[in-house]
Amino acid sequence: MIDKPHAPATERNREAILEVLRDHLSDSLRVLEIGSGTGQHAIHFARELPQLVWQCSDQHSNLAGIRAWLREAALRNTPNPIELDVTAGWPSDGFDAVFSANTLHIMPWFAVEQFFAGLRRCLNPKGKLIIYGPFNYQGRYTSASNEHFDQSLRSTDPQRGIRDFEAVQFLAASIGLSMLEDRAMPANNRCLVWRNEGSSAQAIHP
Repeated sequence: MIDKPHAPATERNREAILEVLRDHLSDSLRVLEIGSGTGQHAIHFARELPQLVWQCSDQHSNLAGIRAWLREAALRNTPNPIELDVTAGWPSDGFDAVFSANTLHIMPWFAVEQFFAGLRRCLNPKGKLIIYGPFNYQGRYTSASNEHFDQSLRSTDPQRGIRDFEAVQFLAASIGLSMLEDRAMPANNRCLVWRNEGSSAQAIHP
């Protein structure tokens, strides 16, 4: 029996994120979470938003911990997590929304680019993309704590770092996403919400 991993930050930010999800996912049915981490966000959001089928995904090394949380919660709207590396294979199913928290700053930039390119494979027309995390604006930190966090990230891996909002917005626009909201969140984070204005994901499979 695996010990469940635990990320304290998920308990601090989950209510603020839940407000965004309530505002934007009222007409959604299936959500893909990219980088589910421990699985704690998934069970909270799936419990509070039971109309959603919440599909967890992550790299293989994190799947056992996610399964432990899902198994204990025993919710009917959380299927088994799937393995997903944004630089490799993506699910072929269509999703009404994609959610990801605190992932872009731990990916190398080329993986961030692949993240957005991969969305074209699975995000339904009019589907929403919701990303939570810290961002810089016009190349500037929004707080001293974010600057320290960025320096810490880059000291462990130079390819990591807080991303510039403008660069991320460019990637989103390049695949046909229009911004709906940029909401300030606690602890100098943001929640960015886009809608897919492009064509059907299935129609543009390679």
